[in-house]
Amino acid sequence: VQLQASGGGLVQAGGSLRLSCAASGSVFSINTMGYYRQAPGKQRELVASINAIGRTNYADSVKGRFTISEDRAGNTFYLQMNSLNPEDTAVYYCNVETWQRMNFWGQGTQVTVSS
Repeated sequence: VQLQASGGGLVQAGGSLRLSCAASGSVFSINTMGYYRQAPGKQRELVASINAIGRTNYADSVKGRFTISEDRAGNTFYLQMNSLNPEDTAVYYCNVETWQRMNFWGQGTQVTVSS
């Protein structure tokens, strides 16, 4: 599976951004789609995920502000990020896990939130 990430950028606190991730290749094998992020000096953390039956999971820090969605027919998933704050500044990575528990990563995209 190959992942092409897009979106991100610089936004002021309180603003919004949308990340997109387009999958190609063996997309039929995808179970879970998700986004992770890594801030400077911190470990990579799960932000949000959505599985094959549409069940979503969010980090506590983004609940109520971020929404993950998918377009399985278009093999694309999205992360809508609202009410951004400087603590959301990080490199965001899209990820898919296959039914065989293999993980694939997109290239990181920088999200910077200014105060």
